Amino acid sequence: MAHGLPTKDELLTFLREAPAKTGKREIARAFKVKGADRIRLKEMLAELADEGMIARGRRKTFTGDPGKLPPVTIVDIVRLSRDGEPVALPHTWEHDEVTPPAIVFAAQKKGDPALGIGDRVLAKLRALDDADEYRYEATPIRKLSSKRRAVGVFRKQGDGGRIQPVDKKESRELRVEAKHVNGAVEGELVEVEVLGGARYGLPAAKVLERIGDVGSPRTISLIAIHEHGIETEFSDEALEIAEAAQPVTSLKGRDDLRNVPFVTIDPEDARDHDDAVYAEADDDPANEGGHILWIAIADVAHYVRPGTALDREARSRGNSCYFPDRVVPMLPDSLSGDLCSLHEGVDRPCIGVRIVLDRTGHKRGHGFFRAMMRSAGSLTYEDAQAMADGGYDGPHDALDGPVVAPLYACYRALVAARERRQPLDLDLPERKVILNDAGEVESIRLRERFDAHKLIEECMVLANVCAAETLEEKRSDLIYRVHEPPQDDRIEALLETVRSIGLPFAKGQRITPALLNNALRAAAKTEFSETVSIAVLRAQTQAYYGPENLGHFGLNLARYAHFTSPIRRYADLIVHRALISALGLGAEPKKDGLSAEEAARLDETATHISQMERKAMLAERDSNDRYLAAYMEDRIGADFTGLISGVARFGLFVKLDETGADGLVPISSLGDDYYRHEQESGTLTGDRTNRVFRLGQRVTVRLEEAVPLTGGLRFTLLEGGTTEKGRSTRGKPRGRSGPPRARRGKSRR
Repeated sequence: MAHGLPTKDELLTFLREAPAKTGKREIARAFKVKGADRIRLKEMLAELADEGMIARGRRKTFTGDPGKLPPVTIVDIVRLSRDGEPVALPHTWEHDEVTPPAIVFAAQKKGDPALGIGDRVLAKLRALDDADEYRYEATPIRKLSSKRRAVGVFRKQGDGGRIQPVDKKESRELRVEAKHVNGAVEGELVEVEVLGGARYGLPAAKVLERIGDVGSPRTISLIAIHEHGIETEFSDEALEIAEAAQPVTSLKGRDDLRNVPFVTIDPEDARDHDDAVYAEADDDPANEGGHILWIAIADVAHYVRPGTALDREARSRGNSCYFPDRVVPMLPDSLSGDLCSLHEGVDRPCIGVRIVLDRTGHKRGHGFFRAMMRSAGSLTYEDAQAMADGGYDGPHDALDGPVVAPLYACYRALVAARERRQPLDLDLPERKVILNDAGEVESIRLRERFDAHKLIEECMVLANVCAAETLEEKRSDLIYRVHEPPQDDRIEALLETVRSIGLPFAKGQRITPALLNNALRAAAKTEFSETVSIAVLRAQTQAYYGPENLGHFGLNLARYAHFTSPIRRYADLIVHRALISALGLGAEPKKDGLSAEEAARLDETATHISQMERKAMLAERDSNDRYLAAYMEDRIGADFTGLISGVARFGLFVKLDETGADGLVPISSLGDDYYRHEQESGTLTGDRTNRVFRLGQRVTVRLEEAVPLTGGLRFTLLEGGTTEKGRSTRGKPRGRSGPPRARRGKSRR
C-alpha cells in the first residue's frame, strides 16, 4: 500500500477491494495518513459520498461494491444508442473480473443538460430488472465536465513520460506512468485521458491514442480534431446504410426539372454541391421587368431517414468541419461527395423553391417542390464572374447568355431589396491557408469577393426566408436560425469606443442594423474605420439554432431558417423534413418527413447542434492558428503592421495585415509604466505617460516567437498607441511594466 494521502481513485479501489465495512481509522492506517492530512482524507471521503461513489454507513463506515453501482454516481458518455440516447460507463471501474455495466440515459426532458460523447455527468441511476444490453437507466443531475481528454506531445522520462500540452491556455504538463504509456515514443503526438493527480505534483494521464509524428504538417489539423473531440469515424451500421444507397431513378412524387438549366456556383476546391440556381424573366404582363428564381437543394432527406444509424450520427456531428487539408463530413463520402451532391450532367433528387420577384426585388410569391434535376454546369465563382464581365473562355461558354446573364439580372433586383432592408453591412476580409503537396503552408491569401459570391448569398438568404415563412404558415415545428440583438453591456462598450474617437452616436437610440451601418459609413471616411468595424463585430451576439423565433438581427429579418445546406448542416435537414411533412412532398412523406419523436425534442436538438457548431468553429480556428504559426516560424525577427484586435489586462492582441495571424504583445513589453485596463472602453492606459491602446488602432510589431504546436505568436511593440491628447507614439518601448499603482487620496474606480 502506498504511503501518504491517496487519490480519490486509490480510495475507491481500496474500498471496493476491502472485505467489509471500513472506517476512516482503517483507511488512514492503510495509507499511513497522519497529522493534518487526516482532515483532507475526511473531506475526500465526504466528497466521494456526496457524489454517490461510495456508501456512508451509520458508524462512519464506507463501502464500495465491485459489482454494483450506487444510486448516484459519475459516468462518462461513450457512445449513442440505436435510439440516439447517450450511453455511458462508470467513471471509475477497475475490477477486471466484472464487466463495467452499460448505462443508458432516459429520454431527456426540457431543462436537462445537453449531453454528448465525452461528457462526464453526475447521474441518478435506476437498475433495470430485465437488463439485456443496459443494466442501468440514468437521469442527469448535472454535467461535470466535457473535457476529460487532452492532446499533447509525449516526452520520454524513465519508464514513463510526460505530456507537453498543445493548448496554449494550458502550461501544466501531465505525467504518464509506465503502465499507461501504450507504446508512445518520444516526440509523438498523443491523445490522453486525464486521470487526476495527487495533492501535490502533476496530474496523471493515460495514453489513449497515438496520433502521429508531431513534426508532420499533416498532423496540424489532427491536433484540433482530437483536442475538440470531432468525430471522424462512422459506425459500421451507418456506413452500410450509406454504401447500400442507390441513385434515385423514379419520378414518383417528383416534378421533372431535368430540362431546366440549373447551375452550381461554388469555390474551386468545393467537395460537395448543395445548391443550384436558375433565373428567368417573368413573362407575366402584370409583373413587367420581374424575375422567376429557381433554387434547388440536394434532397438529403431521401437518403437519411429519421431514427436510422445514419441519422443518429449526422445529428451527433451536427455539421461538417472544414480544415485547410481535409474535411470531416457530417455524412459519409458516398453520400456527401456523390449521391447527394448536385454534380454536373447527372440526375439528382432535389427539394427546392420557385420564387417570383418584381423588378425591385420584392417577393411576390413562392412555392416549394420536390423534383429531379440535372445540373447544366458546375461553375466556380471565378467562372461565373468572368462570364458576367465578358472575359470567360472555357468549357461552359454556352451557359453565358441564357443562364448566367439572367442570374445577374435577378441579382441586381435582389441587391435593391437588400439596400431597402439594410442588413448589417460588416464585410471583413477573410484569408485562406494554401497548402502545397507536402501539406506545408505555401501562402496565405485574401479570399476574393466577387459579385458571384454575393449572388449566391442573396439567393440562399431568400430561400431560407421562404422556408421559415412556409413552415410558420403551416404551423409546423421547425428550427430557426436565431441572431439576437446586441446586449446592453456590449452596446455600452461600442458607444464608449465610438465616442472616444469623436464620432457621433447618440445614446438611447434603438439599436438597429441600419444605425450600426451609419456608424460604419461615418468611420469609413476616417482613420478609425477598422476600430469601429471591430467594435461593431464584438458587440454582436453568437447566432444559434432554436425552436423559438427571435428573428435574425444581422440580416434584419423577422424569421429565418437554414434550408440550403443539408449535406453539411443537420439544421437544414430538419427544415427539409418539416417541409416534406407540412406540404406532403414526395411519394413517402411519412417516412422521410419530420417524425413526431423528432418534433418533440427539437429544443434538445437545437441546443446540441448549436454546441457542435461552436465546437467546429473553435477547431477550425485553432487549426488555422497552428498553420499560421508554422508559416511564420521562419520569419522570427521580422517587423509587421497590424491592428489591435483585443485588449486584456495582460496585454494586447494584434492581427497582422499580411496574413491575418493573431498574436500577443505582453503588457511587460509596453514600456516603463503601469497600465490600467478599462474593460468597458477596451483600453489600456499608462498612469505615467497617459499612453492609450484601444481596439482597432494601427501598430507595428516585431515577431519574437512562433510556436506551431500551440498556434501561439508573441510580438513586441515597435510603434503604436496614442496619448490622451490623440498624438501617436513612436519608437520601441523598453523597461518593465506591471499592475497599476494605487494612488494616495481619492480611490479610482
